[in-house]
Amino acid sequence: MAVELILLEDVKDLGQLGDKVRVAEGYARNYLLPRHLAARATKATLRILEAKKLALQKQAEDRLAVAQAMAEKITQTSVTLTMEATEENKLYGSVGAQQVVDALKEIGIEIERHAVQLAEPIKETGVFNLDIKLHDDVQAVLKLWVVAKKEPGQPAT
Repeated sequence: MAVELILLEDVKDLGQLGDKVRVAEGYARNYLLPRHLAARATKATLRILEAKKLALQKQAEDRLAVAQAMAEKITQTSVTLTMEATEENKLYGSVGAQQVVDALKEIGIEIERHAVQLAEPIKETGVFNLDIKLHDDVQAVLKLWVVAKKEPGQPAT
């Protein structure tokens, strides 16, 4: 026998917050209801759901505003990484997302490693424009300079 519920959270392979779903009674009784992922479809549940939706919408707006402010700061920033390189400007190693995150952290900008959109590691010196995805709707471009480390007494090229 099926039971009609309203989802209070997003449930993978079932639905999103606020969806009205029909599920087996055992699934509802043993999984959804004890974990407060869903509630029986009543007027009280609908009121709770509306309050929760408003709170989630406010949180989403706040996260978007923070991401936009951070994107503006990142776009106005350029970062320089000094790496060991050959005379042909090939790096002895590569620059990955974590090095970019660490360089940004040194100047007071903290992002997560997965936000740095690198198709492949950087293996040569030069100037690179990296995409930084801060939010589903917000992306910034960081100017990254990768320069060769100079030995003491070595002439500048």
